[in-house]
Amino acid sequence: MRAFADLYRRLDQATSTRAKQAAMVEAFAAAKADPAQWASAAWTVYFLAGGKPRQTVPTRLLRRLAVEGSGLPEWLVDECYANVGDLAETLALLLPEGEGDDKTSLDVWMRERLLPLPKLDEEERARRLALWVAALPGPERFALFKLITGELRVGVSRLQVVKSLAEVAGVDESRMAQRMIGYAQARRIPTADDFAALVADVDADEGAALDAGRPYPFYLAQSWQRPLETMAETLGPPRDWVVEWKFDGIRAQLIRRGDTWRLWSRGEELISDAYPDLEPLARALPPGVALDGELVVLVPPSAETRPDSLVGLQPFASLQQRLGRKAISDRTLRDLPVALVAYDLLEHDGRDLRGERQSERREKLERLVAATLAAAARRGERLPLRLSPEVAADTWQGLAAIRDQARPLGREGLMLKARAGAYGVGRRKGDDRTDVWWKWKLDPMSVDAVLIYAERGHGRRSGVYSDYTFAVWSADEGAPDRQLVPFAKAYSGLTDAEMRDMDAIIRRTTVETFGPVRSVQPTQVFELGFEGIAPSKRHKSGVAVRFPRMLRWRRDKPVAEADTLASLRALLSAGAHG
Repeated sequence: MRAFADLYRRLDQATSTRAKQAAMVEAFAAAKADPAQWASAAWTVYFLAGGKPRQTVPTRLLRRLAVEGSGLPEWLVDECYANVGDLAETLALLLPEGEGDDKTSLDVWMRERLLPLPKLDEEERARRLALWVAALPGPERFALFKLITGELRVGVSRLQVVKSLAEVAGVDESRMAQRMIGYAQARRIPTADDFAALVADVDADEGAALDAGRPYPFYLAQSWQRPLETMAETLGPPRDWVVEWKFDGIRAQLIRRGDTWRLWSRGEELISDAYPDLEPLARALPPGVALDGELVVLVPPSAETRPDSLVGLQPFASLQQRLGRKAISDRTLRDLPVALVAYDLLEHDGRDLRGERQSERREKLERLVAATLAAAARRGERLPLRLSPEVAADTWQGLAAIRDQARPLGREGLMLKARAGAYGVGRRKGDDRTDVWWKWKLDPMSVDAVLIYAERGHGRRSGVYSDYTFAVWSADEGAPDRQLVPFAKAYSGLTDAEMRDMDAIIRRTTVETFGPVRSVQPTQVFELGFEGIAPSKRHKSGVAVRFPRMLRWRRDKPVAEADTLASLRALLSAGAHG
């Protein structure tokens, strides 16, 4: 635990990417040199790469530990937590210094202590926690509480972890990214062998590891946000680009190797079991194929529907009903059928195609999809496979006009992929036309909404009210029984200075407090942007919006002139669903 706590402290205190990188390289190199540390180092990589520790102790028990251990009254502990904003930090500050010198490794802490905790009764958990905390010094207790609460945030990206490990192992970053695929899956128990495999020398047969069904590192797109007038000068003519619709689904890779198939999400979660309706497609593909594409929900097919049709995609809200389900009912499979919209071919006949030109991979993908669907048609089958159609125009202005038609079709905009480009790793920065994918999305939908609730943020925002709930009016001004109806929460979009100003207003206009939430007088209007909108029976407003964020603080607009529910419904009726 000590090595992990020291690294966590260094990462938490570092203010530069270079310093965080140096800390990780030093820690991984020390672990590589000592096989006794490999199991704990495997857990360290798991957490830094995005693996989420499960909360093994309920919050009520941790509050009890704080009260009993500090000797403070419960109300004062609650006030301390409200001001600190982080439960792990509050516990580390309130509890007296530990007197022991526990040298238990992170691996033993996780496997033998923390993971078995949920199976114990509350009194036994309380007893063990008190003993463990008394035996740990302050820095290690803080790291322990972060693991217990499941709120381990270290401010490093997965790419930084990949770069650090690549430097320690002496391999290139793309190979390390491949080794890391699936490493941070939920509920995974990393082992010493896992860390050894990460930092091992390159094996001549390492490519054979793909036989296990692992995907390739996903290539991610940059957001194109520059003016239309600059596109010809920066990107050249549209004919140099493969242009496709940007579908609003879940990015996934479908892998068929030998007799097995796997479906992987962009978050490197194995999700094959959640989508059994894709198995007929996987079985119809030839072995040695890896497809990159988007999972979408189709309108249930009729006899008249073409088997390759992309007309009538259901909104993203429909796909959300399929997410995270362990058991898929026959009704769900019937009402919410998924399909894979394929837009890249990464492997064919067992050969890695990522180094080939985009145009060459596209041609091979078109032939594969056509042959697969034709063979299925001869058997009288419909396969859940669609080819992402190309979009064409002679000018960028012409493509912009096509892009403007995206929302009624349930699409987010266009994707731009250089015909001469290879398939990269991760998100490439810069303007290199051959190496960057661009997502050219529609401008967000927006309404003017009123702030009605506020809650403290987390991390560096724990001292200010930064998480807001917004509402629109139920009817036009002058209507009887007009009231504000909440419809969205947002926390991004304000500068630090604006957030400080807003925090002062919230404290000054608070009407009532509900735990960490404050109800405020409706005095502030914000332009709220979002990517999609869909009907919802769960929300009082009758709608759910996707990725809401604050676009602008409308200090110029009176609260009475904020938008209404009719404004949101108009976006729905115009086909602006996500």
